[in-house]
Amino acid sequence: MKRTPTILVVNDDGIDAPGIKVLIDAMKELGNVVVVAPDSPQSGMGHAITISKPLRLDRVHIYPEVEMYKSSGTPVDCVKLAVNKIFKGKKPDLCVSGINHGLNHSINVIYSGTMSAAVEGAIESIPSVGFSYDDFGYDADFSACVPFVKMVAAKVLEHGLAPGTLLNVNFPKTDKIKGIKVCRQANAKWAEEFDERKDPNNRDYFWLTGKFQLNDRGEDTDVWALTNGYASLVPVQFDLTAHHAIPHLNNWQFNVEAE
Repeated sequence: MKRTPTILVVNDDGIDAPGIKVLIDAMKELGNVVVVAPDSPQSGMGHAITISKPLRLDRVHIYPEVEMYKSSGTPVDCVKLAVNKIFKGKKPDLCVSGINHGLNHSINVIYSGTMSAAVEGAIESIPSVGFSYDDFGYDADFSACVPFVKMVAAKVLEHGLAPGTLLNVNFPKTDKIKGIKVCRQANAKWAEEFDERKDPNNRDYFWLTGKFQLNDRGEDTDVWALTNGYASLVPVQFDLTAHHAIPHLNNWQFNVEAE
């Protein structure tokens, strides 16, 4: 008899976000679901962890028949707490993060709490996937994404992932997604500005704004896929070593003469 997989569901939009409800419903068709999510939105937290204050972890009963916990910490804290306190070192078969309200393509993977939760899952040797959708609205319609979410998760459960890797999956806002493109991360960045304002006490404060700057016209990128109606699937690794730069650096002279 085939064993039913256990699936950890996390996010960065908070435990009551519509996107996590969609992800929970999709994963319930594939296995036993355990949810650990922040008690409030944590977008843009990246791989932050909580070290200067206590963490809370409380059982909640939002959706029937689903084991759920809310945490006062970051998305990465949620994964750490799940592994250490809920699973007690016994790893789930899959970790899925999302579905995020807003894309996490190209450079956004660095800033994303959604993806950082999935990265933490991969660091813990759990096959992990982050899912994001191009709609920030609270009433976002995720229905076009659901078949692809289930398909990707099922494939990961079936085949596993290479050690040290995870998947970053993004969905365009469209009634009909054309399919999935396996892509590379586009070369893009945010051209950032800080809008300077005054508070009621006439003190300066700053609000981060900016425009997305695409420096990549390749047709094999996540940005191209999304622009053309496809879901993008980018394999991601948490080893940040620039391996191609090592031979060049080995030609430098780092010898220091003893005095």
